[in-house]
Amino acid sequence: MDTERAPEVEETSGSKQMNELTDQRNRGRKKKSKRRGSYLPKFACFRIERDGTGDGFDIEVVDASRSRSNSNHLIITVNGLIGSARNWKFAAKQFLKNYPEDVIVHCSDSNAAMLTFDGIDVMGERLAEEVISVIKRHPGLKKISFVGHSLGGLVARYAIAKLYGRDILTQGNGHAGSDNSDQACHERKYEGKIAGLEPINFITFATPHLGSRGHKQVPMFFGSHTLEKVASRLSWFLGRTGKQLFLADSDNGKPLLLLQMVHDSEDMKFLSALQSFKHRVAYANVRHDQLVGWSTSSIRRRHELPKRQHLSRHEKYPHVVNVETAKSTYVPAEIKVNGNEKINDMEEEMIRGLTTMSWDRIDVSFSGSRQKYLAHNTIQVNTYFMNSDGADVIQHMVDNFEL
Repeated sequence: MDTERAPEVEETSGSKQMNELTDQRNRGRKKKSKRRGSYLPKFACFRIERDGTGDGFDIEVVDASRSRSNSNHLIITVNGLIGSARNWKFAAKQFLKNYPEDVIVHCSDSNAAMLTFDGIDVMGERLAEEVISVIKRHPGLKKISFVGHSLGGLVARYAIAKLYGRDILTQGNGHAGSDNSDQACHERKYEGKIAGLEPINFITFATPHLGSRGHKQVPMFFGSHTLEKVASRLSWFLGRTGKQLFLADSDNGKPLLLLQMVHDSEDMKFLSALQSFKHRVAYANVRHDQLVGWSTSSIRRRHELPKRQHLSRHEKYPHVVNVETAKSTYVPAEIKVNGNEKINDMEEEMIRGLTTMSWDRIDVSFSGSRQKYLAHNTIQVNTYFMNSDGADVIQHMVDNFEL
């Protein structure tokens, strides 16, 4: 049984999980491939192993003899502003119910609570190092996926650039020998990989990919330019993170961080890292998310947003109202702006960079739900008691997850 204490290993009975799976099947859930939950061992348990450095933990399935499965796919979940590893615990268990023999879920803790004010770049560095430590604990891993909520999606984007093409065994970036041919061979071996693993899914929930400034990106400001300007000037209240989100971090003469993150540089391959994933998905709240707007979380220009009268509820996932599988956008000419340009120019640069690759966009609406005003956390099922209506959205992610 899960407890609030922090032992090295916790286990929860698998009989309850089996009952839940049986109920789900009896309700007519679509049967998929062998990766589905029907392969959960008869007396399986969830094994929750603390990483020893904080509140982060790995969750995996073990059988009655407490033997680990041969899972080779690592899922890293990343919390948002002032969040913690426990925010993803519900989703982590859904992954294991569906793919018990395939995945290990690590709920990251390197950027919890007040540490989320330190800046996206600092948090990304910490997350990258945490991922390396997790991979070293599980040497049989071959694949990796990331799931981020809100700010966590931006942190994950930074971290994968740090891990792109990196050989974690030698702690280098493609440098394994003195001979040039050996080095070139080594670089090719890790090209297109994240920390030496094959990148599969990159998924974000209510993430402000275009920042939080201008064009109603923060709905609680009601589109007021006055309120947005005041928020921008007070962004220091959220530390370096606030300045970066409100596109006000140009003090050091470098381009704004979010603009850097839509280009490749010599040291940081932001776009190459993101493009290396087979499947990219952006879940976005259509309404009632007071912190992150529909446009910034779905990586769309405002005129590209679907008309609300055309949205309809999914039969199986009632809070999913639109699914758009998009192709990458051809960009005829690269545009670059500095921090002194207009906000719409900066947004355009970010959109153009991020849409050079394909994204699935999943639009979510909690209209009619008693939890609609908690939409920012409900889309993630941050706390089941308060955000349970988002369970179908999490199930949509799990059902469409690529192994």
